[in-house]
Amino acid sequence: MKAYHYKDIENQDVPAPAEKTKIRWLINDKQGAPNFAMRRFEIEPGGSTPYHTHPWEHEVYVLEGDAVAVSKKGENEIGPGSVVLVEPNEEHNFVNTGDKKLVFLCMIPLQK
Repeated sequence: MKAYHYKDIENQDVPAPAEKTKIRWLINDKQGAPNFAMRRFEIEPGGSTPYHTHPWEHEVYVLEGDAVAVSKKGENEIGPGSVVLVEPNEEHNFVNTGDKKLVFLCMIPLQK
């Protein structure tokens, strides 16, 4: 078992076209999890992740802030306690619509 504080993990800038977005890889193969990753995103007001797609699903749990989760199916307002399932190959992004930092956990399978 491994236990540590999230602040012990480097907070990295997400490159453009993301805006005002940082990521911490909390759990992945470097910590001994070969199949799974847990990431913590922080998006400043007005920031967003890029609109993108990939062949795996991911799960999101919002800790702080207000946002919209955008896909071709429409926009969903999300906030603390919201859960989002992004299906495989679904184009999507997250936009901070609030005046405070948006913080969410995002879990994905590790690609081999």
